[in-house]
Amino acid sequence: MRRGARILIALAALTYAAVVREPWSVRFIDVAAKAGLREANVSGDITQKKYILEMNGSGLAFLDYNGDGYVDLFVVNGSRLEPGGEAAKPISHLYRNNGDGTFTDVTRAAGLDYSGWGQGACAADFDNDGHQDLFVTYYGKNRLYHNNGNGTFTEMAERAGVAGADGRWNSGCAFVDYDRDGKVDLFVANYVDLGPGFSNVPSPGSGEFCHYKGIPIACGPRGLPKAVNYLYHNNGDGTFTDVSVKAGIRATEGHYALGVLTFDYDNDGWPDIYVACDSAASILYRNRRNGTFEDAGISCGLAYNEDGEAQAGMGVAALDYDHDGFPDVVKTNFSDDSPNLYHNNGDGTFSDRVFQAGLGRLRNYLGWGVIAADFDNDGWTDVLIVNGHLTPEIDTAGSDSTYRQRKLLYRNLGGGRFENVTPAAGADMARLHSSRGAATADLYNDGRLAVAVNELHEIPSLLVPEAPAKNHWLGIRLVGSKSNRDGIGARVEIEAGGMRQIDEVRSGGSYLSQNDLRLHFGLGDATRVDRVTVRWPSGAVDQISRVPANRHVIIQEGTQSWRSAK
Repeated sequence: MRRGARILIALAALTYAAVVREPWSVRFIDVAAKAGLREANVSGDITQKKYILEMNGSGLAFLDYNGDGYVDLFVVNGSRLEPGGEAAKPISHLYRNNGDGTFTDVTRAAGLDYSGWGQGACAADFDNDGHQDLFVTYYGKNRLYHNNGNGTFTEMAERAGVAGADGRWNSGCAFVDYDRDGKVDLFVANYVDLGPGFSNVPSPGSGEFCHYKGIPIACGPRGLPKAVNYLYHNNGDGTFTDVSVKAGIRATEGHYALGVLTFDYDNDGWPDIYVACDSAASILYRNRRNGTFEDAGISCGLAYNEDGEAQAGMGVAALDYDHDGFPDVVKTNFSDDSPNLYHNNGDGTFSDRVFQAGLGRLRNYLGWGVIAADFDNDGWTDVLIVNGHLTPEIDTAGSDSTYRQRKLLYRNLGGGRFENVTPAAGADMARLHSSRGAATADLYNDGRLAVAVNELHEIPSLLVPEAPAKNHWLGIRLVGSKSNRDGIGARVEIEAGGMRQIDEVRSGGSYLSQNDLRLHFGLGDATRVDRVTVRWPSGAVDQISRVPANRHVIIQEGTQSWRSAK
């Protein structure tokens, strides 16, 4: 984007920010139990955590597994340390969206009833057959579920070459077409190298990194062996090849990696990979456009905070919060710290503006999942952070931080500023949980963005706006032809009501989770989008004019047109 265009966009943003804003009007209600989400999360012992594996919880993913136009929900589950029979083994759960506000648990019928220490999930149509597949990370071997197109899945991780090995602690994941060959590849972050058992893990309170404010807790991650990350290249025949060393991923080691974000930070048309790391420098794998990556985290300003210190990063999301045409980054961190709001300066560097933006004042929260979405459809992307501490013993530490914490919803005011609107977002938004993974989707196809949250040792939260938004909106689903089928990595720019917005289709994100692959744009008062520009991974560009608002549309690569989704 040329400098003059960026200046005009920035001036438009400042002009819009000067307009008097109406009070926040979107109130969320938790409909999980009513909707049929009845299975509780399991992550070791409920009252005391002996190992760090019991603390981190799990993510969840939205995907339309049966292609009916209604987004379904897969909730990852953990396990227990104590032995038990088959009935005591927790499983993850796939909930089918019935399109009427309810969900049906179809886990066993779909072939997904596997028990293990589940961590994260990401979804994409990896073989371009028109059906979204599912990848689930574990402490232990991963699972790759091929969608058979008839409501069932076939597990094929070993055959495909992405299962990994026993003892690996796989965490965040994302499908990404890093070489733009039309087939999505797979990136898998790893957290701690625990090995196949817990024999090398010290007991709570026994070491330097086994206390929190004077109380003994599970040890780690510092003091435990660091893990390495993996990149698998899609061969196009149902198999993947580990190219971690060849692609330069293994050149960056010594990190406790969690949340994974794919985004084109420098607007060169090639997807980059950002990894939030716990108690270590975060990683920015810059795509060198030749099948290799280099870590640009330090040079770009995304590795540390403004004081040059490593933070305990958990979840991560991208947004263009100031409408300058460059994607910014929000990252959650441990308690006694602030999240990051890294502003993209447009020259390959970022500046942390979390305090200037108004997101950094509440430091007693431990953030996990983070969602960047326009919840009130005013055209400005808001930020939701879900929080919760590590273990119930925290409540005896005598600090101002607690095990169960409320979520934090920040409204984008424009002009680079946010406002905490949690008190106005409904009692269910402020209810106390120990939250982990979070993701968003338009469950009812009516422009209301719902939020699913994996709550430690509880059923998930499913927060839905109780009334349709006052503003207009547009949902976009991309279908690749030469590009990968889901359009992952495509950049979409819309112009409506004198405002320009950008977003990208991405797998993974947040904390071990994935949002709806459909893009959602709030339009404010605009009743149509004047222009939609899609820049596909293949290099093709589609431009479509005069798209009516308040509907979901499908744009297929190369057609220069749209059609209504069913």
